[in-house]
Amino acid sequence: MVLDGATLNPGYRVGESPGDNPWDEVAALGELLVYDRTPPASVLERAAGATVLLVNKTPLAAASIRALPALRLIAVTATGTNVVDIEAAASCAVAVCNVPEYATDSVAQHVFALLLEITNAVGEHASAVRAGRWQRSENFCFWTRPTSELAGKTMGIVGHGLIGSRVGELAHAFGMKVLASSPSRSRPAGYASFEWATTDRVFAESDVVSLHCPLTRDSAAFVNADLLARMKPQSILINTSRGALIDEQALAAALASGRPAAAALDVLSVEPARDDNPLLAAPGAVITPHMAWSTLAARQRLMHESAVNVAAFLHGRPRNLVTPAPTRSATATDD
Repeated sequence: MVLDGATLNPGYRVGESPGDNPWDEVAALGELLVYDRTPPASVLERAAGATVLLVNKTPLAAASIRALPALRLIAVTATGTNVVDIEAAASCAVAVCNVPEYATDSVAQHVFALLLEITNAVGEHASAVRAGRWQRSENFCFWTRPTSELAGKTMGIVGHGLIGSRVGELAHAFGMKVLASSPSRSRPAGYASFEWATTDRVFAESDVVSLHCPLTRDSAAFVNADLLARMKPQSILINTSRGALIDEQALAAALASGRPAAAALDVLSVEPARDDNPLLAAPGAVITPHMAWSTLAARQRLMHESAVNVAAFLHGRPRNLVTPAPTRSATATDD
């Protein structure tokens, strides 16, 4: 059962349209029911009797997991698994798996789309041309504000996993130095302009800081007023990971003070955005609607890998587990 399939395959309509990313591979594994989205109050009613649940952003709290005795696998159709109470799943012998690599290139590409929008203001200048401002200019060239060059600047990366390391590679291709902060330091870069650093140093010395770390109890709101105050006055903060990594009120205040100069965010703490989110009106904030992961190529990889995760579990060879392997079989039932 899929509790929230609208983002993975938004055009799907039962009996009408397969969408641009069909559920065929998952459907081939057994009886499949797909809901576009599921409110928290409907989770238990819809999921009752399901052996496998596929979820993207629908929260599965401890109480819900414990109230679903037939459940054996939660297949998260994403990389982040913070929507699932992992400890409760493990205690109930419910396996939880994710898809760790599907959006690496898409998210890294979006990081630079955000960054280049700030440094080159392509959209702003294109709009100015449409408005006739270039046509009225006395010069053959025209700009609404100065642009900046990335070569020679420092890219700071917090979380040097698959996506973070790919962002570092692209930054290196632009001629940037890379500082990276990672607890494990297990993915060193293969280019010379790379250095491990503490998170404090990444924020203090980087011209651009890009967040690529998971949301945990320890990392929630770790980007606070003290850390933001360490940033350079002309620096840029980018977040394509999880919105709750940032104290949004503190960031809005920091942007108003000019340190950092800009923030490019694809994620917010509450999504869709609330009208009272302070970042919506903050100077220097560029916000996109949690779309970095959503290219068709990435969604197709996500669909395929999710199907492979479910098939592997049903055949007794679970993969991409984020919980210990369950001791109950996929076909077992409780009395």
